[in-house]
Amino acid sequence: MSNGTSKSSGRKFWLVVVALILAGGAAAWWFQFRKKDEVVTIQTEKVQRRDLTELVVANGRAYPVVQVKISPEVSGEIIALPVKEGQAVKKGDLLLRIKPDFYAASKRSAEASYQAAVANKDLAAANLRKAEIEEARNKSMLANKLISDSVYLEVKTAAEVAKASFQASEHQVNVAKASLQRAEEELAKTTIVSPITGTVSKLNSQLGERVVGTAMMTGTEVMVIADLNEMEARVDIGEVDVVLIAIGQKARLEVEAFRDRKFTGEVTEIANSSRGLGGQGSSGGGGGGGGGGQGQEATRFEVKIRIKDKETFRPGMSVTAEIETRSRTNVLSVPIQSVTTRLPKKDGTKGGTNSLEVVARSTNSPVSERKNNEAIKPVEVVFLRDGETVRSAPVKRGISDEDYSEIIEGLQEGQEVVSGGYKAISRDLDDGKKVKLGEPEKEKEEKK
Repeated sequence: MSNGTSKSSGRKFWLVVVALILAGGAAAWWFQFRKKDEVVTIQTEKVQRRDLTELVVANGRAYPVVQVKISPEVSGEIIALPVKEGQAVKKGDLLLRIKPDFYAASKRSAEASYQAAVANKDLAAANLRKAEIEEARNKSMLANKLISDSVYLEVKTAAEVAKASFQASEHQVNVAKASLQRAEEELAKTTIVSPITGTVSKLNSQLGERVVGTAMMTGTEVMVIADLNEMEARVDIGEVDVVLIAIGQKARLEVEAFRDRKFTGEVTEIANSSRGLGGQGSSGGGGGGGGGGQGQEATRFEVKIRIKDKETFRPGMSVTAEIETRSRTNVLSVPIQSVTTRLPKKDGTKGGTNSLEVVARSTNSPVSERKNNEAIKPVEVVFLRDGETVRSAPVKRGISDEDYSEIIEGLQEGQEVVSGGYKAISRDLDDGKKVKLGEPEKEKEEKK
């Protein structure tokens, strides 16, 4: 009895499973059938010839072309600081003065040492003259055989010693003179004047603070003097786009503080090394060798753009630059959103072979000979309106501007391409899909 009951329960279970599978398959078929017959609303535009200019957009900040960091060469206390941040200064104006007491005392000591060396030199010169006279006199006496050779040799040796002492005293004078000049220079360095005409763009120290000189180590940066009349934008550009940048290219600049204006500029300098090289930060994300488990940032290069327009820019203002890299005139173009990607198909919808497969066969590895584990690369296509349906057409793109892309191969002038909407182009459309012209969904909602 129990065996019969268990067999009956098992049959019911499998019947339910089979029914669910059949129901799921039927639902999936119905969904695909309805999806295939669903009409997609699109917008179209003709393939036309246009003039295109490719832009590379980058963000950065505005900085003075010339700016000088002021750091003292000697250490001590600031006893005079007559400037304030934002103050205009001229070349030669006093910026700060460091307490000179120690350096003045060093100068006096060096002066005394120099005077003593000069006196020693005079004494050595007198001794040399005396020794030379004695040598001449004894040489005459030796000629008359009034003294022996040994006596003359002692006198001659004494003269040579006096001469060497005089030469040593001359060197001591030079050493003392150099020490005095160094002491005078260090004393002079306690007074710092502006090396350029400009503006105090940054002030880091205050009156009474002690600063460290740059003689032996990195000193204290007291202030920054900048010429705000000549400004440049320093922007970071990725490694893919930096190869398109060249010195002399024109650029349009938008400064966050002046939103209602656009400024003109010109590329003046391109970095040879990316940011982060030389131990300054992270390695480039697109630059090859991995960094273990460390995070990688995008490889970027600094590009300097001279701003030609005059305005009251402040160092550090945010800038967006649009650099004109390449231009094409009278080329076939389509809206930039019309170009999308699709995977190539092995079986065509008409006649067994579609246009996507033709493109795939033109590559080094035909679709029919691809290995099972090899990923199939998507192909760039546009959708052409053909009556109430659309068909895909593989294309080869050139440059692009903000709105249109150049088409090098795949289209002819006057053909009608699908330009909207985004969801239809990116997901819904396929060869043979039924379509109708209509307004974008956003415009419909606005009218309602």
